[in-house]
Amino acid sequence: MMIAQVNFGVNTASILGIIYCLLAITYLIFLIFWLVQRQTRLGNSFLALYIIQAIFIPLSLLLCGFILIFQGWRLDPILQFEQLLLFLIIIFLSIKDIFINAVYRNR
Repeated sequence: MMIAQVNFGVNTASILGIIYCLLAITYLIFLIFWLVQRQTRLGNSFLALYIIQAIFIPLSLLLCGFILIFQGWRLDPILQFEQLLLFLIIIFLSIKDIFINAVYRNR
């Protein structure tokens, strides 16, 4: 009988992993609501691109989040800093996307 041992550590990488998982879930929910509202205005090619985006981005964020939660304690500080920089880029692009969609909707 084999027993698997999982090590949970509270460090910046595991906290970022939890934030990645939460961000993936909220991103998927908001994108689904956005697509339902605008599916008639979007062309078929743009709708297909947004559906692909709705599948792969939350899936990637969830996978990265779980890896950071379970294996983040192994990362050295430089790699943890790199993950923080990637997180900041994701937040910036998400805010930019929300702002552009809000301006586009008001026209």
